[in-house]
Amino acid sequence: MSSSTTRTAATPQSSDLSRKGLSVAKVGVIGGAFVGISCIAPAYTLTSGLGPTVSAVGLQVPAVLLIGFIPMLLVLFGYRELNRAMPDSGTSFTWATRAFGPWIGWMAGWGLISATILVLSNLAAVAVDFLFILIAQITGNPDIAALTRVVWLNILITAIFTLLAAWISYRGIEATQRVQTGLVIFQLIALGWFIVAAFVQIGSGNAYDYEPITAEWFNPLAAESFGALAAGVSLCIFLFWGWDTVITMNEEAKDPKRTPGRAAILTIVVIMALYVLVTVATLSYAGIGTEGLGAGNPENQESIFAILSEPIMGPFAILMSIAILSSSAASLQSTMLSPSRTLLAMGHYGALPASFGRISPRFKSPSVATIWSATAAVVFYAIMRVLSENALWDTITALGLMICFYYGVTGLAAVWYFRKTAFSSARNVVFRFVFPLLGGLSLLTMFFTTAIESIDPSYGSGSAVFATSFDADGVAQNGIGLVFVTGVGVLLLGVIVMLVVARRNPAFFEGQVIGVEAASEERK
Repeated sequence: MSSSTTRTAATPQSSDLSRKGLSVAKVGVIGGAFVGISCIAPAYTLTSGLGPTVSAVGLQVPAVLLIGFIPMLLVLFGYRELNRAMPDSGTSFTWATRAFGPWIGWMAGWGLISATILVLSNLAAVAVDFLFILIAQITGNPDIAALTRVVWLNILITAIFTLLAAWISYRGIEATQRVQTGLVIFQLIALGWFIVAAFVQIGSGNAYDYEPITAEWFNPLAAESFGALAAGVSLCIFLFWGWDTVITMNEEAKDPKRTPGRAAILTIVVIMALYVLVTVATLSYAGIGTEGLGAGNPENQESIFAILSEPIMGPFAILMSIAILSSSAASLQSTMLSPSRTLLAMGHYGALPASFGRISPRFKSPSVATIWSATAAVVFYAIMRVLSENALWDTITALGLMICFYYGVTGLAAVWYFRKTAFSSARNVVFRFVFPLLGGLSLLTMFFTTAIESIDPSYGSGSAVFATSFDADGVAQNGIGLVFVTGVGVLLLGVIVMLVVARRNPAFFEGQVIGVEAASEERK
């Protein structure tokens, strides 16, 4: 098969998986970890996600971080085992198809694609916010920062950022790695500076609302309810999300079966340590009050570092603005890898029109899939920005739903695919059965719990569809929560799209392209 040829419904092959023409042996463990950290984008993710998490669980954020980390880590081992057995750029889509069949596999792929497209729009929007903040800091004119609230201008520049990221991604994996390395190092330095500066301010008695660090912060039972805890964990899933992009580069890795798993583990461990330190420093300095610099202030929810970096870092706050701008831009570009490669695989195997399976002959990267990912992200953001003034907050919360969905399905896919080999050794019992089972079930439990909670119109930013009455703060009193409509609505849209595609391209959905099977003893 040539690099420009795709497997289509009209020309089904055997159920064996196949390469798609991507670059070969270009990604190592360290390079993969840089891309993984860039995709998670700690500076961007914390400034966008820390505030909403504080609003859900208060001082128990460190506990929720640890809890949110555990199912991600458990599912990661399932990813590692599946990748060793089937290194394919379709990841969740391909693996769930092999385990459960084409219908569930297709929806797992849709969950991954829709989640990443949602976050692409979010990343670009944060980059735009901090572009104006940075210009305001450089010029000394604070009014410039307010330009981000001019809707048409915000949408226009967000689209430019997204298309620029798509162009870099289109140029291939080597260009992506070169762009990421310096940007990742810079944001890690800026976040380290923020942590040290915050503790210096605390130690000198200059904290805004000092909260002494206690063991209670790490106690999940101190959360006010299970619903609040589940919502907080769902948000934390967003904070950790992105490491699986490393796995989607498996066909481009130096060792496709081992390199992606090792890079993913290195990525998530580094991120966990960084998050706990930043969170503890922020809560201890600012407290969780709902006014002023308090981390619980709703006005600080969309970008907590935009509020706290100057009082904590003083004149060096500009470093944080640059870090978040570069973090958002870098993650925007690296995150583009995930949906484009999943769309590529779905087109390659006939689960989407064959055009999605096209590869650039020059750059050996997905061509049509990359363009579609960028276009969908811009359209989605434009719609959300018009519907909700707090588009970033609502998007992040909805993201947690979709992430829990496709990670959970992938975890259970590992359990079912390896059912014949899971008990052949102590190692397999742990990594092919216990860990992915616990991770998958816990994530799906969070998905259903959060989905039910998000029907409430006051959930998230308080934006709702079909709302007719609002309180004094503008929070909807009736209607259906925008978070529920976005998260569950996008998944239901996937069902509709799947049925249309199945009617036009039936071979994949009849099991003629990727067969359902279990790992045999020979491949254990």
